[in-house]
Amino acid sequence: MDKPKHTTPAGGLKWFGWTDRGKVRKNNEDSFLGLRFDARDVHHLGKFGEAPTSSMDFAFAVSDGMGGAMAGELASRIAVEKITKLLPRSFQQAAQGLDSGRADVLGELFTQIHRALVYVGNAYDECAGMETTLSLCWFTPGWMHYGHIGDSRIYYLPAQGGEIRQLSQDDTHVGWLFRNGQINEREARAHPRRNVLQKALGGGNQFVDPQVGSVSCEPGDMFLLCTDGLTEGLYNHHLLEMLRPAPPAVRAPNPAQHLVTEAVKNDGRDNTTALVIQAV
Repeated sequence: MDKPKHTTPAGGLKWFGWTDRGKVRKNNEDSFLGLRFDARDVHHLGKFGEAPTSSMDFAFAVSDGMGGAMAGELASRIAVEKITKLLPRSFQQAAQGLDSGRADVLGELFTQIHRALVYVGNAYDECAGMETTLSLCWFTPGWMHYGHIGDSRIYYLPAQGGEIRQLSQDDTHVGWLFRNGQINEREARAHPRRNVLQKALGGGNQFVDPQVGSVSCEPGDMFLLCTDGLTEGLYNHHLLEMLRPAPPAVRAPNPAQHLVTEAVKNDGRDNTTALVIQAV
């Protein structure tokens, strides 16, 4: 089959994923997910691959669970399992002319995950207070739609070059200070309250108000989804240099693995996960 030359309905995606428990944690409370789906079929994707976007949608997500014992690991796993069940339903509704908009679908998805986590947390003492972050990218021909809550991140690297852009907003007070120019990236990374979440799914959070948005997608555009373990070990300029190295350097065969390995080497105090997706 000839390789697609344009991002339109005939375009495609390449993806790469990797996760590591780090140097300190005994278990990995991060989860990541890759799906290819339509109204009838759902296919789980491997850690790397390439496929056209002409007939099926794609979804990629990372989640960072929190809670006692194994509750954090379970929380992140519940989040990705719910995505697998709920997103294909929206594809079927759209095919029947019942599309209520991507933002509405994503908002309902986050609400359903939140309700499931609250239910499990209330039902079992060992899961009390379980929470998770969630950053999700949903690819349709020519577009990437996203939903986010917590301090995992979604980055965008346009094909035409320039700086790496963080699409998601960290749901922390420190993230607010950084976005409003009151502290710089170095100060944000060293702030003692940088990991104190103001929003998450599950736990004692009564309301779910995810950030949602869309960006057009052209050949060469790249997207990075990652948990905070990655950004604890790498600055934004490191991410850019590793994802789009200046010639004559070349990008690693699995850029997600490269990012995670370097982040764990530099820090490694937390679980670390990355998903890299490129439009082709």
